[in-house]
Amino acid sequence: MTTDSDKIVTPVQSLCAALVDQLRGLNAIRTGRVADAFRAVPRHLFAPEAPVAEVYSNQPIVTKRDERGLAISTVSAPRIQAFMLEQADIQPGMRVLEIGSGGVNAAYIAELVGEGGEVTTMDIDPFVVDRAMRFLPEAGYEHVNVVLADGEFGVPEHAPYDRIVVTVGAWDIPPAWWEQLSPGGRIVVPIRVRSLNRSVAFQLEGEHLVSRSIERAGFVAMQGAGAFGEEVVYLHGDTVALRVDDGQQADGVLLAAALKQPRVELWSGVTVGDQEPFDDLDMFLATSMPGFCLLTAHESAVAAGIVQARPWGSSAVVDGGAFAYVVLRQLGPDSHEFGVYGHGSGAEALAARVVEQINTWQSSHRGGPAPVILAHPMGTPADQLAGGLVIDKKHTRFTVSWSR
Repeated sequence: MTTDSDKIVTPVQSLCAALVDQLRGLNAIRTGRVADAFRAVPRHLFAPEAPVAEVYSNQPIVTKRDERGLAISTVSAPRIQAFMLEQADIQPGMRVLEIGSGGVNAAYIAELVGEGGEVTTMDIDPFVVDRAMRFLPEAGYEHVNVVLADGEFGVPEHAPYDRIVVTVGAWDIPPAWWEQLSPGGRIVVPIRVRSLNRSVAFQLEGEHLVSRSIERAGFVAMQGAGAFGEEVVYLHGDTVALRVDDGQQADGVLLAAALKQPRVELWSGVTVGDQEPFDDLDMFLATSMPGFCLLTAHESAVAAGIVQARPWGSSAVVDGGAFAYVVLRQLGPDSHEFGVYGHGSGAEALAARVVEQINTWQSSHRGGPAPVILAHPMGTPADQLAGGLVIDKKHTRFTVSWSR
């Protein structure tokens, strides 16, 4: 008689079990069904070019780069895949479309829908589709539909879908996704809002979509008809820049001159722990302050003291010829205070407004509910929109509101 203690645990199984434990600790895996899917899928078969230990670590695997060496296709980090699957709430028997392929995430989805469901995965890049068509059958998921097409238009021949999971960075929600979604269905998409990238689970309610959860996530941007670009305004050679999106304005000449002016410093009195996330502060500033953008800088500019931007970008606000951005200073071993640096004419007043909003976040929103994002088809009259900030894209009118 064979007992559990007699079973041989392979090195791959050990690596997979450790990854699942890590993702549970990060609150990326929250349900037993997603944990089981991660245990069932041989993740290493979808990235044979990488060491097995690396594939089962919590980091993305780059599978293709452009001529500049920038990643244009990756196997996403397990943490992001896990929490997006949790956001999607995929149930047995569902029909699911994945936009942005590669194989392994489609395999996870196939485990979640089971034999009674149907999974379609698509990508615009023949290289990516070829990998999915090779690796999915090798891993035992030959029943997944793999399609070469532009994600902007979905895959109508397998619609309708109970879930649409988008694994590329999007700027908008195109009409095809609405049309191919079942009544009451859900779209999980890493959407760009005021220069910030957030994975949003949208539930279809009548004629509009309502956010159910919001997570910070970055992805390679969509190609094809849904491709988008942000304005990059350089302030100091090519080492310091403001990234501007969603109709925000920034005058590069004025702001480059502002950066050369003496710096204004204001501190908020609001503190944060060393490992404590504050993504919702960035989101609150982005959706409550006109002129919001991101300040980014090369490490050489930070080392030289030109700016103190975070590696992934610091929340910033532009007003005419002045800009101000959020910084942190260490108060103790595990305590940092939020402050604001400003440059240019009117920088002190602008920095004071940012500090005021940091304190509003602290008193009214910190630790509270995420904002509610609603998506309406373009053309929806203003009197039919919910309250809050309105952000108009090409196909969609978004509203963002915060409860108090």
